Amino acid sequence: MIWLGIDTSHTPLAVAVVKDDQVLASYQSSLKITHSIGAMPAIEELLKKADIKPGEIDAIAVAIGPGSYTGVRIGVTIGKTLAWTLNIPIVSVSSLQVLASNAPYFPGVVCAIMDARRGNVFAGIYTNGEVVKEAHMSLVELLETVDEMGQPVLFVGMDVSIHWEQIKEVLGDKVERANAAFSLPSAAVLIELAKKLKPTEVHTTVPEYLRITEAEANWMKEQKTNDN
Repeated sequence: MIWLGIDTSHTPLAVAVVKDDQVLASYQSSLKITHSIGAMPAIEELLKKADIKPGEIDAIAVAIGPGSYTGVRIGVTIGKTLAWTLNIPIVSVSSLQVLASNAPYFPGVVCAIMDARRGNVFAGIYTNGEVVKEAHMSLVELLETVDEMGQPVLFVGMDVSIHWEQIKEVLGDKVERANAAFSLPSAAVLIELAKKLKPTEVHTTVPEYLRITEAEANWMKEQKTNDN
């Protein structure tokens, strides 16, 4: 079975082609290149290198967020378009879980984060590979939550460096951070996670932002004003 994995949910771009249990080709980049420009060429190049024609793909695995609103939409749209065109299954996977799964053997709490600005983060908390919580929250709330768990904590994600001093100040010796090689999403890991999940219906596959969009927030404000 041939899988194509796509993750454009944040600054990094990750794409992979996996046949059965073999990674035929993979691509990772943290360069700040707009995914609308870089994603499809990366996919086309990867398929070419793997000598795989689009019609040979059996399933699509796509990271559905959270992350950048635009980035998430691009990956989901590409995945849905390919799945619909090729009439193949599509499987949705949490972008935070993709990051956390870079550290499958850590004996404690794995916390994947993406910066959400203004002291907030998108955070996924996991133990033994199981989801404890995935949410948009303040960094303060996140640190209180993992501190109360009383276990060693590993932070994963390229945005950990933004908050590392505050993380270290609160958690002290019980915290570690993944090195650079394990802080980027892997589309091969995304595919491995997707293999354990059920496909979603193409037309109902949607991004998971974990917070409302700015447009939705503005609309709600307008409705509240009008009601008053």
